[in-house]
Amino acid sequence: MEHKVFIHTNHKQWLGAVVAAYSMKRNSPNADKFEVEIIHHKDYPWLHQREGQEYLRDGQRRVWLNDDLQSFTPLRFMPPQLMNYQGRAVVVDPDVFAVGDVWELLSRDMGDAGILCRPRTGKKGKEGCLASSVMLLDNAKLTHWKPEETFAKLFEFEVDYMDWICLKLEPRELIELFEDEWNDFDRLTPKTKMLHTTKRKTQPWKTGLPVDFRPAEKKNLWGLLLRARRHLFGEYAFLGHYKPHPDPNIERYFFGLVKECLENGLVTEDDIRREMAQNHVRHDAFEVLERIEPLAPPPGHPLGWDSAAQKQAA
Repeated sequence: MEHKVFIHTNHKQWLGAVVAAYSMKRNSPNADKFEVEIIHHKDYPWLHQREGQEYLRDGQRRVWLNDDLQSFTPLRFMPPQLMNYQGRAVVVDPDVFAVGDVWELLSRDMGDAGILCRPRTGKKGKEGCLASSVMLLDNAKLTHWKPEETFAKLFEFEVDYMDWICLKLEPRELIELFEDEWNDFDRLTPKTKMLHTTKRKTQPWKTGLPVDFRPAEKKNLWGLLLRARRHLFGEYAFLGHYKPHPDPNIERYFFGLVKECLENGLVTEDDIRREMAQNHVRHDAFEVLERIEPLAPPPGHPLGWDSAAQKQAA
């Protein structure tokens, strides 16, 4: 198939990836025109072989941990190779959920671009960082993408991880921007095409669990304190717990998708219990599922927001 959606993940974000894959097909009336594939960290030995080794990130040396919440990120550069540098791919993080029709993105005119994405926000955005967490790729124009080779260069201190992830290694003329709604950062509106629960501490399936991701250690006093904390007390000491998402509609949408995945046999209750036991999913997940109202069926908006509401939001 010439068009595919890839979701890259690891053991900690498995449920998110399954739900993300389901959402892509659920919300597309063109679901027969593309495939969806999950790329799993466990299947790539070149990631595992670097356990405990130092690499370059944000100008500093960090230790590679395969148990980190986001150890899957180098795999977002795999789709062109997996498709033999042919066709088109959309690649997303495991915390990105389709609300609209992903075929609209897969089939859009890319002009001369090889990559479509959106800018990051905040300081990283001001520094020119682009969000590679959702990308549309013209694989034939990305034959220079050799993820295993680039990953090795991080440990040779020849390439900085953040330059790679922010697409700063790419010729700028190869990249065009799409609308923010295709990678909506923790915002769900009637215009949202893909919801990205990018603020890790409020991911709705993790509420109440101890934080198990490593915060950025910037070149400032706060970064110095974080480094001292890590060296003295361990990777996740004193980082607190995951918080509820500030938008209850985002929790409602995610768990509405989980409920449908259970009904369709894509996940089982035992799967969820296993994830809860490993602290990958909040311990009150079944209680949340009980109180969540069913989603509206396609082709309408999953939360039942009608066209009048869409016009008002626009």
